[in-house]
Amino acid sequence: MTENAQQQPASSPELPTQYAPAEVEGKLYERWVERGYFAADPKSEKPPYTIVIPPPNVTGSLHLGHAFEHTLIDALTRRKRMQGYETLWQPGMDHAGIATQNVVERELAKEGKSRHDLGREAFVERVWQWKAESGGQISGQMRRLGDGVDWSRERFTMDEGLSQAVQTIFKRLYDDELIYRAERIINWCPRCLTAISDIEVEYQDDEGELVSIRYGEGDASIVVATTRAETMLGDTAVAVHPDDERYAHLVGTEIELPLTGRRIPVVADTHVDPEFGTGAVKVTPAHDPNDFEIGQRHGLANLAIMDEHAVITAHGPFQGLDRLEARSTIVGALRAEGRIVAEKRPYTHSVGHCSRCKTTIEPRLSMQWWVKVGPLAQAAGDAVRDGRVNIHPKEMESRYFGWVDNLHDWCISRQLWWGHRIPVWYGPNGEVVCVGPDEQPPTGEGWTQDTDVLDTWFSSGLWPFSTLGWPEQTESLEKFYPNSVLVTGYDILFFWVARMMMFGLYAMDGTPPFHTIALHGMVRDQFGKKMSKSFGNAVNPLDWMDTYGSDAVRFTLARGANPGVDVPIGEDWVQASRNFANKIWNATRFALMNGATVEGELPPTEQLSAADRWILSRLNATVAEVDAYYEDYQFSKLSDALYHFAWDEVFDWYVELSKTTYFAGGEQARVSGRVLGEVLDVTLRLLHPIVPFVTETLWTTLTGKESVVIADWPGDSGFRDAAAEREIELVQRVVTEVRRFRSDQGLQPGQKVPARLTLDGTALAPHEAAIRQLLRLQPEGEGFSATATLPVAGATVALDLSGTIDVGAERKRLAKDLAAAEKEKAQAQAKLGNEAFLAKAPDNVVDKIRTRLAKAEEDIARITAQLNSLPEA
Repeated sequence: MTENAQQQPASSPELPTQYAPAEVEGKLYERWVERGYFAADPKSEKPPYTIVIPPPNVTGSLHLGHAFEHTLIDALTRRKRMQGYETLWQPGMDHAGIATQNVVERELAKEGKSRHDLGREAFVERVWQWKAESGGQISGQMRRLGDGVDWSRERFTMDEGLSQAVQTIFKRLYDDELIYRAERIINWCPRCLTAISDIEVEYQDDEGELVSIRYGEGDASIVVATTRAETMLGDTAVAVHPDDERYAHLVGTEIELPLTGRRIPVVADTHVDPEFGTGAVKVTPAHDPNDFEIGQRHGLANLAIMDEHAVITAHGPFQGLDRLEARSTIVGALRAEGRIVAEKRPYTHSVGHCSRCKTTIEPRLSMQWWVKVGPLAQAAGDAVRDGRVNIHPKEMESRYFGWVDNLHDWCISRQLWWGHRIPVWYGPNGEVVCVGPDEQPPTGEGWTQDTDVLDTWFSSGLWPFSTLGWPEQTESLEKFYPNSVLVTGYDILFFWVARMMMFGLYAMDGTPPFHTIALHGMVRDQFGKKMSKSFGNAVNPLDWMDTYGSDAVRFTLARGANPGVDVPIGEDWVQASRNFANKIWNATRFALMNGATVEGELPPTEQLSAADRWILSRLNATVAEVDAYYEDYQFSKLSDALYHFAWDEVFDWYVELSKTTYFAGGEQARVSGRVLGEVLDVTLRLLHPIVPFVTETLWTTLTGKESVVIADWPGDSGFRDAAAEREIELVQRVVTEVRRFRSDQGLQPGQKVPARLTLDGTALAPHEAAIRQLLRLQPEGEGFSATATLPVAGATVALDLSGTIDVGAERKRLAKDLAAAEKEKAQAQAKLGNEAFLAKAPDNVVDKIRTRLAKAEEDIARITAQLNSLPEA
């Protein structure tokens, strides 16, 4: 239990009477940064430990999800730094193409302008200006939380180095024929006027209508149902299942498409479910991804009937109508022709919306750039299967494989101006040239660069190595790649994690970007409901930090973090964590005022009291327990272990047990003061990664050393004393039992009661003074009358309650409680004795009844003992 931080002149042991987080947190953080505690040196000979920050959007601000994730990462990196690792927590931000462009466009709209008024070059300059003035406010908020990142390495996905990395990997993938351009169905936002990725589509249940339309006439007719009637203008076939006898006579024929004057074929395709609806579906290849695949298999035409604004372009009376206007107009026209067979309104169904502007997504056939993910996804799956990468918790592996083993090619082009522009030039004679970062683009008349930019996930997929200087072979890349662990939410396992795996393995010669993927859940409110502004339950963590301090918010989040499981959180829990921080403060302050010290070596074992040996034994067991939980990413369990050890064992038991020693003075007080100093030193270091601010203040005051940030992580010395643990457990049993009896009698906690303790011949004898102190028991004195006698742990505690309680009333109350407990016991026994019940009841129900029986028997024994201890009324 040594510590190697630089010794500073001893500071005053005095602390303010109350802990005021707002007065210390900001100053402490700036001191840590100024002293370079979080800086990572690639030249260091220490073993590396690397974690990248999941880059928040430049438009974003700190929300509870960020605070949760950052708390876990900060705890891991602070501990590893204390363990002697060269620790890099890599910070940075994502340029967030659509989100950022939308923000700046809204600013322009206030001026009555659009981006087209400025032109591309001027608009991009305006976005950079916005970033410099308003972007990245989350960086300051991360400091509030205490994030121990290396700010000197902060990166942005559009900075020069990362842009070079993007262009480099695009060129390599293109040359390896893993990037291509093709016309496919994509998610299109008519408001943002761009293709968007699957992760940028939010599905919600909307109320619409389901209309059934009759195509054709008489025996040569088929009924199809749709929620998007306007797309019928682009139908180029009707499909049925090959084995559906109802339509066998129509396969290969043509039927009339209403309102258009066109005739379309009936095709047989196994994609159609003959049991769903009428067993027939309309096929619109240019406006539905499944229909597009059917069209490819049957050589159908792709007839686009909307422009990029989702306005109808098909010839006829509907041209120029918005898609939603066209929907109702077309249904009316079909109704007028007698083509509507059935209408269901309202019809609730899942509809995709743009996550940025909430506009309904329109599937659209479009020429886009794609990544051929087959070989890349295979490598990403193999890296987990062969153990090079571990997913934690392991049960999340199946979800990972379910994704990477079934990946479709990835649309990487976006019709935006803000982002990494696709490095491809087109010549006047149809030439296509992909340009690397060290190559000159072609010049001359007729040469133009592709106008699209890359999906934001393309650049963030390079994050683990582009931030370290790749494609240059830098010292940082050699030292800190691969990352040790990726801490991220299971919700982006597919979108971000899978892309980093694919790109890392491809760019870094088969070396995966991280050894471990530690997945956590989502933060929810105290009722388990998703947090959302629309639900009215969203919380700004900065408000909680202002009220309760950053440590309280961090401890609450860490204490709720079970691997891969959602985290409920409520303000009451933050208040409880604030109380814990205050408890640490007050107990340490008391200890410092009463001789707690880290000066000199620990006294030899023979000089230690049983309480001293017990707390040192428990301390080492807690160190081992916390270490094991850290290695398994069990933040909730390690936080609970620290909470109960610090609050219950150190502050509520050891400090109280030692008070009589402190007050008596002498050699034993000095010994206990040194033990308490040791326990506080180690406990504060164990707590530091989770609650860094209060522990820094207390630890530096206790030790007089520079900072707990650079202190050694506590080691388990191996010291255990089972005998001392059993002895103190007996003391705890006596105190707990008598406290419960006092409470049952209605006595106030501070109310003093005369008592006779018979402890001779037991391990409790040396602890009489402490037991009396803890239980507020006075010496028996003259006229003592033992009105209640409690046999506990081989000892006897006789109390004189005369004048403090109404014995008759107490006997009546206890008799009533005893009758209720006996009734509960009888009911439980009856059920457990019923063979028919046991044969049918689920195991968990039977277990609950057994628990009820055990509780009833325990209550009967306790109440009977209380009755026996009371004098006759």
